[in-house]
Amino acid sequence: MLISNEDAMTTLWDTTGTAIVNELARQRHAGGATISGVALTLIVVADDAKVAEAEEAAATVAAQHPCRILVVVRRQVDTPPRLDAEVLVGGRLGPAEAVVMRMYGRLGLHAESVVVPLLAADVPVVTWWHSPPPAVLATDALAVIADRRITDCSMAGDPLAALRTRADDYAAGDTDLAWTRSTLWRSILTSTLDAAAARRTTPLRLRGGEIEGDLHNATAALVGGWLRWRCGCAIDVVDSGRPTGSNGINAVTLLLDGDEKIRVSADGRGRAVITQPYRADTTVPLPERSLGDLLGEELRRLDADEPYGQALEAATGRVGLAGRPATRQHIWVDPTQPSTLDRAMAGQHGRLGWKSGEATVPNLAAVDRPDTAPATDGDPGGAEQGDFLTR
Repeated sequence: MLISNEDAMTTLWDTTGTAIVNELARQRHAGGATISGVALTLIVVADDAKVAEAEEAAATVAAQHPCRILVVVRRQVDTPPRLDAEVLVGGRLGPAEAVVMRMYGRLGLHAESVVVPLLAADVPVVTWWHSPPPAVLATDALAVIADRRITDCSMAGDPLAALRTRADDYAAGDTDLAWTRSTLWRSILTSTLDAAAARRTTPLRLRGGEIEGDLHNATAALVGGWLRWRCGCAIDVVDSGRPTGSNGINAVTLLLDGDEKIRVSADGRGRAVITQPYRADTTVPLPERSLGDLLGEELRRLDADEPYGQALEAATGRVGLAGRPATRQHIWVDPTQPSTLDRAMAGQHGRLGWKSGEATVPNLAAVDRPDTAPATDGDPGGAEQGDFLTR
């Protein structure tokens, strides 16, 4: 084992998990703990080409949430097993205790054997994939040991197919950064509808609407699903024919009862223009947020993200997500033997009670949802004041 030191970083070449634990303890003892306690352990699974980007986001998170950061980079599985590591306390990853591990060969298939001894004691574990996650998260032990799991469908070649995969594999505690990117849009829509409802003496009802944006963007699809779930009426995503930001939305138009209409449109300069009845147009901030800010938002809450599950269900047509088991059991898959993945997928489908290719679109107007007005004859369903919750 070779060791090199540079400032607050120690690099261990061809090392072991025990040596990493000992070096982390030595650095804390020598330099004093940078933070007196941690609120969580953040496991970052990244491709080698995305490590710098992931580290920048993790450093932003460390400034917001006291945490221990464990970065896992899995290299070629067909090379001899080897472990290289960087141990940092108060280094380039901010005030956090951090370990960046590059695992070669079949060691990467057993990453948990190195990671588990490094977990901070008695705090939640969050695993974030800054790379394409496995189709079945239970095939990665780093997902099984986590209390929260964060993926990003926008990194996939087909974001909508990735969104359906996440619905197929959903369990309480899962979330996706495509959903996090919708927070500002949902906040603006919520406050605008609340203001419209406050001007009325009778409940406000939505009759429909549309989202103008990128038809293939996962965030736009999730916002459409969220509105359909909360409002019980048709909200479709249509092609705007214009470039969009990372959230994939140019404008949202909502049709109200009384022939009224609300429209929120992005101006392409980090602002949104709100057009509504009986009021002058108003402009509110709608900035593009960094990856670190998105990740930091998700770490503010460590319980199940129920609105995400509801939006995912409505956007993909998969039903019964809220009734899925909240825990996963590890499924061993050897990437050099495709038959093990086939068996894992078959077992997962059986656990969730659906067949491959099956998709049942729920009758959203008839779904029993809290605080949502029931459908009546001649009324396709509507949302009343107080229905719109951003998180």
